[in-house]
Amino acid sequence: MLDANVLARAVPRWCAAMHAAAPELNALDGRLGDADLGATLDKCATLMEQALPVSPASPDSLEGIFKRCAQASAKASGSSFGTLLTVALMTAGKHCAGRELLSAQDVAALLSGVITTLSARGGAALGDKTVLDGLDAIQRALSGAAADAPALALAGAALRGSLDAFRDKPNRMGRARMFADKTIGLDDPGMVALLRMVEAL
Repeated sequence: MLDANVLARAVPRWCAAMHAAAPELNALDGRLGDADLGATLDKCATLMEQALPVSPASPDSLEGIFKRCAQASAKASGSSFGTLLTVALMTAGKHCAGRELLSAQDVAALLSGVITTLSARGGAALGDKTVLDGLDAIQRALSGAAADAPALALAGAALRGSLDAFRDKPNRMGRARMFADKTIGLDDPGMVALLRMVEAL
């Protein structure tokens, strides 16, 4: 179950993970793109830490936390991934309006909305070997989860399975699509970033 208290405690862990993963993500992105994915998320994390001095003992609402994170992310970078992160957080905030608690199935519905919005915004489709495929794997795992299932463990396993499934396929979006054949055998940096996020939670 996800509520404001759980989310407020998770945000600092997310930020710490993005700081730690920045060199890895820059290196991965350097093989396929501008080598700035880690730097982008590192800056997003710093601004979120500044924007969210919310005490876990007295957290904001789910909607409020997501929206404040989105506002911080929007200030960090004009990069494509930074923009998608901002849009995803804003979409999550809208989904949580008036809601205090989300089950695994509720989170799956939230992710479904995020995938639809990001696809419309960025032009990617499922199967293009992008972060959307990782989000879709998590969404499908959570949508069928039992009430007492370990949601984060399921999400992590689903995402690792998605990375395995797409590793030997070409990237079909972003700068990486220009080197499609060379991307075969490589993990998509956005999907790896998503895995680091899930692992931190």
